[in-house]
Amino acid sequence: MSEKRRDGEFSEQERRQIQARRERLRRQRIRRARRVRAMLVAAVLLFCVAIGSVVAAVAGHFGKKADSDQVTVVSEENASESDADSVNVGVDAAGDTEAQAAQSGAEGADGQTSESADGVSAIYGVSVNNIGWSRFFADNSYCMTPSDKYVTAFRATLNGQPYGMTGTVAYRANLSGTGWLDWVEDGNESGKADGNEPLEAISMKLTGQLAEQYDILYSVLQDNQWTDWMKNGEEAGAYGVGLPVQGIRISVAKKLADGNSYAGNIDPTKPMIALTYDDGPSSESTARILAKLKECGGRATFFMVGRQVAKNMDVVKQMVAQGCEVGNHTYDHVAMTKEDQAGLTAQLEQNNHLISDACGITPVLMRPVGGAKSDAGMAAVGAISMPAILWSVDTLDWKTRNAQSTIQTILDNVKDGDIILMHDLYSATADASEVVIPELVNRGFQLVTVSELSSYRGGMIPGKSYSQFRPK
Repeated sequence: MSEKRRDGEFSEQERRQIQARRERLRRQRIRRARRVRAMLVAAVLLFCVAIGSVVAAVAGHFGKKADSDQVTVVSEENASESDADSVNVGVDAAGDTEAQAAQSGAEGADGQTSESADGVSAIYGVSVNNIGWSRFFADNSYCMTPSDKYVTAFRATLNGQPYGMTGTVAYRANLSGTGWLDWVEDGNESGKADGNEPLEAISMKLTGQLAEQYDILYSVLQDNQWTDWMKNGEEAGAYGVGLPVQGIRISVAKKLADGNSYAGNIDPTKPMIALTYDDGPSSESTARILAKLKECGGRATFFMVGRQVAKNMDVVKQMVAQGCEVGNHTYDHVAMTKEDQAGLTAQLEQNNHLISDACGITPVLMRPVGGAKSDAGMAAVGAISMPAILWSVDTLDWKTRNAQSTIQTILDNVKDGDIILMHDLYSATADASEVVIPELVNRGFQLVTVSELSSYRGGMIPGKSYSQFRPK
């Protein structure tokens, strides 16, 4: 959790980070234009050389000019990258992460972007009593408080809003002892972050052209149970009965032709499974797996080790860009049964901060190393708002290092609601994934994240473990 603030607006430091990233994106667009120009010049030169010796002499003249231009492009590109890298130096990790997450929904003016491959999604955070503001969470993630805490305020923004599309996200909270508060919009606080009164319910809506094409769905955790999904101004939560909100889920979903919409754009009437990968990321195998998921329209959950994250930050960013889920597998790959509560908490929190700094999104799920659990360890997991995720299909890919064995294990045993365990450190696992991912899609399975799998099948709460989510 970041340092507690007195209001829900972004701090001056966060705003500077947002502005810096906007400038970085502007520079990237300039660099792309210059690369295109250099390629066109090179093509002209080759054509000129082919004409003949006389024209070749002229081409030589242009060639010198082109070389000069290319040197300038490279020089400016390197300088730009150096400037961009220096943006994050000396910035508080929590503030930097929040700025990155907020910026995901503010690529251009008014939070809009001209490149939205995956549609509009929500990013949100909560303020917790006696702790303060959380980092930001991805669309349809489990944003939950520690098991003995509750939500005192929340805020939300949007990611991927198409350029030129009007509207934003609006929301309000029912605050204990006060009732329904006024509507606020786009990153502002609803509730009372500097107080101790809990939220008891929330309501949300989209405005403008956004509301014509998308629905916003949301659910709250009360009394260790998730409410049904509400949408477009409906009230989520039981207020006036003394039940504080302990978690929030939000998802922006495309309106379908039949008038329905589903959180995460997942059809709950169709079979779904969660592919999960441990111990990575790796620069080669994980990248291959992500490429195949993108090609087939699937998503997966990656339970990452901090040491590997530190070496592969760009791969982590790509996971989030494709809608995959980032999960926590401790910083040093330490078994829960071999650490005391303080040691396990430190391992998980260090990894959470590192992953969040890499991609702007905080993990909400952890996986115990080797699947080993202890009562003390699970208490530590619950205290930092995380469920523990096990599996129902173990490929043993780490042991066999055999692609065909992994393929056979999955295709022979897979059922609706399974959580499948693999490890993305091995090229054999990437080989297997390139076969099973399209085959599972051909068999009618939706390839979803663990959080998405659970979202229509009972949900999750902190401090509990889950190995599958069968249809009810």
